Amino acid sequence: MDSIAVINNASMIIDNEGKIFAIDSTAFIDNLVHKHGYTFSNIYDCKHKESIIPGLVDSHTHPVWSGDRCNEWDMKLRGKTYMDIHKAGGGIGYTVKCVRKSSFQELLTLFLTRLRFMSLNGTTLLEAKSGYGLSAESEIKMLKVIERASELFPGIEIIGNYCGGHSIPSEHKQHKEKYIEDIIHNQLPQIARLKLKTLKQIDVFHEKGIFEYEDTKRILSEGIHKYGLKANFHGDELHCNQSAELGYELNRSANANVVQSISHLEEISDRGIELLAKTEIAAVLLPTTCHILKLQPPPYKKMMQSNCIIALGTDFNPNAHCLSMPYIMNLACNLFRFTMNQSLIASTINSAHALGQSDLYGSLEEGKYADFVVVNHANWQHLIYEMSNHPIKCVFKKGEKVVDNAE
Repeated sequence: MDSIAVINNASMIIDNEGKIFAIDSTAFIDNLVHKHGYTFSNIYDCKHKESIIPGLVDSHTHPVWSGDRCNEWDMKLRGKTYMDIHKAGGGIGYTVKCVRKSSFQELLTLFLTRLRFMSLNGTTLLEAKSGYGLSAESEIKMLKVIERASELFPGIEIIGNYCGGHSIPSEHKQHKEKYIEDIIHNQLPQIARLKLKTLKQIDVFHEKGIFEYEDTKRILSEGIHKYGLKANFHGDELHCNQSAELGYELNRSANANVVQSISHLEEISDRGIELLAKTEIAAVLLPTTCHILKLQPPPYKKMMQSNCIIALGTDFNPNAHCLSMPYIMNLACNLFRFTMNQSLIASTINSAHALGQSDLYGSLEEGKYADFVVVNHANWQHLIYEMSNHPIKCVFKKGEKVVDNAE
C-alpha cells in the first residue's frame, strides 16, 4: 500500500466523455497526437511547476443536516463523552429534531454550500448518508436532498447511503424492535419506490445498546437481498461488536461482495482483521473520530500487515466538522503514522473501492474519468505536508475545470 506510480514530464488526453483516452510521457503523447492528427478544444499546461493527482474520494460523510452542535465540543473539552452527550439528548437526537423541522430547501442549501467547500479541497467523489431523519418522511427528505444536490452540483459525484439505522428515535426508545420493523416494512419499501439514481448503499450503526449484531444483520440483509443495495456500515467503533466478522459472514453467505466497506473499526478484533483480509471489504478509517473523541486509533498497523484494504474519510457530521480530505490525509500521517503515499492511496483508489466505484474513479488510468487535482507545487506531497491552506490550484471533474483557485 506504499507504492504509487509516478510519471514525470507526463501528458494526458481526455475524450469528449470526460474519460482518460491516453496518459503517458509527454514524448509518447506528442507522437500519438502527431501520428493521428488529434486536435483539442482545450489545453492545460502545468509548465513543470505543478503536479497532478487523482481527485480525492471521501468515503464516509453525514453531510445533510441542520442545527448547531458547537456547544457539544465544549462539553467534550470539559470531560463529557460521546455517550454522555447522547444520553442527555444531544448528539444524533438533537440533530434529528432539527432535520425533521427543516424544509427540503433549507437542507439542500446547506448541503450545496458544504459541497462547494469539499470541491475547493479537492473532493470529486463523495459518499453521502442520510440518518438524521429516523422516520420514513424525514429519511426520504434527506435522500431527495442528496439526489437533487447531485443534479445541481456536477463538481462532485455523489453515492447515496441510506442510514435509517443510525440511531433509535425518541418515539421508539423503549421499543427498538418496532423501529426495526418500521425500517424494514415502511422506510425501505417507500424509498425503493422512489428509484433514486444516487442511492447505492445501506448503513447501520452497529453498536452495543443501539443496533446489536442480529439487528444490524437483519437490516443490512433486507437492503442487500430485497433492494439490491450494497452495505457500507459503521462497526467496531466504541466496542468490539464483531462487525468485521458480520461483514465477512454476509459476503460468505451471499457468495458475493455485498458488503463494500465497514467504517471506524477502532475496536476490531484480531479475528476480525484476519477475516477482513480475506475479503474485498474496505476498512474506512476516520482520523477525526480519534482526534475529536480521543479514542484509541484502530489497529491500522495490524490491518496493513494483514493486507486489509484501507480507505479514509472525513466523517463530516455535526460532531466532526471537517470538509477537507487533505487535512484528513495529514491527520492520518500524524495520528496513524501513515506515509504520504499510503495516505494518498487510502484517499483515492481505496476509497473509490469502498464505494464500489474503482472501475471509473480513484486513479489516473485510461478508460477512467478524468477527475484530478492540480497541486500548486512540483511535489504533490505538499498537498498533505501543508497542514492548512492546501496548495490546490485547480480541480477537474470529468475533464472540466470545476475549481480554479488561480482566478
